[in-house]
Amino acid sequence: MAPENDNKLKISVVVSTYNAEEWLEKVLIGYQYQTYPHFELIIADDGSRPSTKELIDRYAANYPVPVRHLWHEDQGYRRQEILNVAIMEAAYEYIIMTDGDCIPRKDFVEIHANEAERGRFLSGGYCKLPMKTSKHISEQDIINQDCFKVSWLKSIDKLGFSNTLKLGANPLLAKLLDFISPTTPSFNNCNSSGYREDMIAINGYDERMKYGGPDREFGERLENFGVKGKQIRHKAVVLHLDHPRGYKTPESLAANLAIRKEVRDKKIKWTPFGIKK
Repeated sequence: MAPENDNKLKISVVVSTYNAEEWLEKVLIGYQYQTYPHFELIIADDGSRPSTKELIDRYAANYPVPVRHLWHEDQGYRRQEILNVAIMEAAYEYIIMTDGDCIPRKDFVEIHANEAERGRFLSGGYCKLPMKTSKHISEQDIINQDCFKVSWLKSIDKLGFSNTLKLGANPLLAKLLDFISPTTPSFNNCNSSGYREDMIAINGYDERMKYGGPDREFGERLENFGVKGKQIRHKAVVLHLDHPRGYKTPESLAANLAIRKEVRDKKIKWTPFGIKK
């Protein structure tokens, strides 16, 4: 790398996935056209079928940044375990956490790089799309960024007020909206980032947790550790593609809420169910 780029923040982008090649391909296209080149892409795969590996290998062969595929066997929902592997395998000091159903706008990585701050984690935004729009988005729509335009999205299907605001805001308005937003910045796995050393310091994700809030709990322990959330929900935007949530159960939600309550009440920073057992 040229010397003038030596002071650029190097980023590991971690994308979680499970048996969703159609959506993952759109996400891979999104990261192909980022304005910020100083990153690696890690696919944290919770046990997908071989066709997912074939897709990743096909893109990795001619990709503008390094791509790595971390996989473990499918033994049910174990996303937090593979994310902990990704944290330890990440080559760089700063990690963006996102999902394999979230297409990044071309400035996505650049905004995280520009907003990164010691003692903070970044809480980005996402725009949930209906299935019709999710299916409609093509490779060309991502390359030319049409799929991030409010008028284009509305021509396919409905678009809510919050999404219209996020996608329609220019940089100045986005900064203002993030400043006045009443929403508390939380760690959400669609679009959040932080320093790798902070993530390791709290022992990563709690692997007991199933679907429904494990990333929020991760952020709550970061807060207890002294790493505060910073709002970038209108600045850094991803399109969240629609999908069913068959792994969401009342039992998992109740168990997760109990863990989160204990974390808040006891100001817990370190989980014994994380990277180090």
